[in-house]
Formats: sequence, C-alpha cells, structure tokens
Amino acid sequence: MSSMGSGANRSGCLTSFVIASRDRSPEVVAVVTRLLRESACPIIVVDNGSRDDTVAALGVLAAGAPDRVTVIPLAENLGAVGRNVGVAAAVTPYVAFCDDDSWWAPDATTRAEEIFARHPTLALLAARTVVLPSGRVDELSDLLADSPLGQDPALPGPSILGFLACSSIVRRDAFEAVGGFIRILHFRGEEGLLALDLAAAGWDLCFSPDLVAYHQPSSVRPPDAAQRARSLRNDVLTTWLRRPSGECVRAAGRLARAAAHDEAHRRAMAEALRLLPSVWRGRRRLPRDVERSLALLADT
Repeated sequence: MSSMGSGANRSGCLTSFVIASRDRSPEVVAVVTRLLRESACPIIVVDNGSRDDTVAALGVLAAGAPDRVTVIPLAENLGAVGRNVGVAAAVTPYVAFCDDDSWWAPDATTRAEEIFARHPTLALLAARTVVLPSGRVDELSDLLADSPLGQDPALPGPSILGFLACSSIVRRDAFEAVGGFIRILHFRGEEGLLALDLAAAGWDLCFSPDLVAYHQPSSVRPPDAAQRARSLRNDVLTTWLRRPSGECVRAAGRLARAAAHDEAHRRAMAEALRLLPSVWRGRRRLPRDVERSLALLADT
C-alpha cells in the first residue's frame, strides 16, 4: 500500500472526509473537486484496486492540493473495509464518509463537530440524505427521523440502529475501538453490523436532520437483483454474527426461500454458507439492552 499527499490537517478542521472508490474515475474526481471547493477539510480517498485511471486522476488532484488530498491505492478490493484504511490515515477526531457519488452540504462538518463536542457519548451522526437530481429525501432518512427508539432528551436527535455510510459522520476513536466495518460483509448493508457493535460498546447513535448529505446514484452499478441478493445475504450474516439462535434460523429461512426463486439469491446463499467458519469465529452475542432495541424495531 502506498499513498500520495500528506494528509496533514493544516486547516484546523476537526473532520476528514473518507471515500472508498473503485472504477468510477470521473465520479470520484467530481466529488473530490466539489469537496475541495466547498470545504477546508482533509480528503482521504482509498482506491479499492481500480482497473481504470482512478489513481492517476486523483493523483493530479493530490499534486495540486497536497495539504488537502491523500490517495491510498490498494492492490485489492477490500469493499467497505477500504473505509477503515481511510479512517486509520485520518488525523482528525471525526470522519465524514462519502461515496464516489455522494457529498456533504458545506456547513455539515462544522455543525457535526459542534454536536459531537456537546455529546461525548455520541459515536455516530446520520444525516438527512437528499437524492439527486429529484431532490427527494431518501426513504431511510424518513424512517430514522421517526425512529421507534425515540429520543433521549440528553441526545441531539432520535436514537438509531441503522444508517447510510455515505451520509454518516463518526467519532474516529469509537469507530476504531469496535473494529469498523468487517471484511465478511464486503459491501451492501455493512452499516447494520457497525451500528450494533457501537451500541453494544455503549455508544450512542443519532439521526440529525440538521446535517445534510447529497447522493446522486451512480449509473455504474451492479444489477438490481444482485444488489438485493447481496443485501439479504449481509442481513443474514449480520444476524448469524450477533443474534440469538432463533433469529439465526429465521434469517437462514428467509435466504433459503429467496434462493428457491432466482439465481442471484442462490449465489448469495452459497456465499453465506462458505463464510460460516468466519462467522463462527467472529460471532458474539449482543447485550440485552441492544436486543431489546432490536425487538422494538421489529415490532414497528
């Protein structure tokens, strides 16, 4: 692994942007250019083994802004774990995740820093996600705003156990203490396990409608069927990693029923079964209070 750019935070910002990207050179360059123009925060881009000119194109940006842009090329595609590499390279106490098709409102990091400073038990803030070009609010944002977990008056927003990585800001120490994202899940729905692990470690996670992130979904995406199958696979793996045996059996049943109807889910089920040894080694049960929160979410 090598890097280009110093990554030094000379601006005084307390937040770094971390982007994991692969094979989307024009889009990630556009996002980094926008972040350079609209913020003063350091930007760390982790390239997950791109086969296009992503690294070279980002290298041009890094050469022009060596105190702002760090590019970390990886030899392989680590999926969401690429974000862990970016977080490890950050020198700021907070990290705002972007995807190569998402970015933040100019005032978001300053607002988030103020919220984190007032709430030392807060590990993660989920922003309101605006989907472009329509300008609609992402459905998950509406669900988080009306979280059945309610709002503790001592916290800055509704308590949550889910989020979109591309519109979340984390306390770096909390993220690293629980291990960040894990390799088993790779991509799609990897946020659920991280949310559970942060909550299990005693951290708070909140939705903050005052923070805004923008998402303009890339046209370079896997087929919808493959994405749905990967999402279900990762939901099942997350259950197997952390939930009681009864929930594990029910999750396996959902995947098996889906596998009976299409090839994408059959492949997903085969992948899940191959990962069972790794799941067993990484399995640990959640505290009772987190299980109670999950039961409340399931009942609504």
